[in-house]
Amino acid sequence: MAHVFSNDVEAADALKQSFEKLRKEIAKVVVGQEDVVKLVLTAIFCQGHSLLVGVPGLAKTLLVQTISKSLDLQFKRIQFTPDLMPSDIVGAETMDKERNFNFVKGPIFANIVLADEINRTPPKTQAALLESMQEYFVTIAGVRYDLPRPFFVLATQNPIEQEGTYPLPEAQLDRFMFNILLDYPSYQQEVDIVKNTTTDGLPDVSKILTGEEISYFQHLVRRVPVADNVVEYAVKLSQATRPGPQGSTMANEYLEWGAGPRASQYLVLGAKCNAIVNGKYSPDIEDVRAVARPVLRHRIVRNFKAEAEGMTVDKLIDQLF
Repeated sequence: MAHVFSNDVEAADALKQSFEKLRKEIAKVVVGQEDVVKLVLTAIFCQGHSLLVGVPGLAKTLLVQTISKSLDLQFKRIQFTPDLMPSDIVGAETMDKERNFNFVKGPIFANIVLADEINRTPPKTQAALLESMQEYFVTIAGVRYDLPRPFFVLATQNPIEQEGTYPLPEAQLDRFMFNILLDYPSYQQEVDIVKNTTTDGLPDVSKILTGEEISYFQHLVRRVPVADNVVEYAVKLSQATRPGPQGSTMANEYLEWGAGPRASQYLVLGAKCNAIVNGKYSPDIEDVRAVARPVLRHRIVRNFKAEAEGMTVDKLIDQLF
C-alpha cells in the first residue's frame, strides 16, 4: 500500500477521497447522522475508540455494522448484560480429552468490536476491555495474546434507563477518544428511514478499504505536521477544564474535575484527521474546535452547582471557546 503514493500529500488526498466514499456508502443504509458518521470514521483513522450515546432505536448498532461492512474487517458484537463474565469477552482456557489446556479466543479477537449497551454490565466485566483497548493485547494465565490490527471498540450506551445500569468508571471512559451523542432524526429523515426499512432487504454496502489500507492511513494521520500554536491551543483548552490556579473561571465555578493529558493528545490527533478530510495538509485552531466537544464531553465532571443551574457539559465546553 505504502509504495503506491509518491509522497504524503498524495496519500492525504487519497485519504480524503476514501473518507468521502465511505460516507456515501454508509449513507445508503444509515439516513442522516452525517456528523456522527464523520466522527466515528475520524476516530478509526486516529486509532481511537468511540462511545455512542443515544436513546434506543437511533440505529447505533446498525451504524456500527454498516461501517464494518464498508471496511474489509472482521466484526464481532458483544451484547453486554448484568451476568456477562470477563471470560465471555476475552476467552478462556479449556481442557481437551488429552487433558491439555487450550485457549479459546473470545469475541474481543476481531478488528471492530461492538460493545452493545456497555453500561449494562458490572465494572469487573467492563474492566476486561481496559487492557485490550489500551494495550491491544490480552493476558490469560500469564500468556500474552495479541489482538488483530487494526482494532477498534465502538461502544453504545443508553442514557435514559438508569435502572440496571452501571456507570462506566472514569479510567474506562478516558480510553474512548470520542463520546458521540446521537439525536432524534428530523421529520424528513424519519420519513426516509421508514421508507427504507419497511421494504424487503437493505441496500448492499461495498467494501471501500482493507485493514492494511486503514493501518497505512492511521500512520499517515500521525505524520501530519502541526504548528506549535495549534498544539498550545489544544493544551490550553484541556487545562482550562481543570479546577485550580491553571483552570478557567468556568472550571472553578462549575466543574468537579477536568480533562487529563490524554484529552490534549486526542484534540491534536482529531484535528490532524479533520484537516485532511477537509482538504488541508496541516490542522488549524478551527480543526481543534471541531473535535473538542466529543473529546472533552466524557472527561469533565460537573459539580452540584452546574447540575442545579442546568448547565450541560456541552454548554460548559462552549463557554471555553
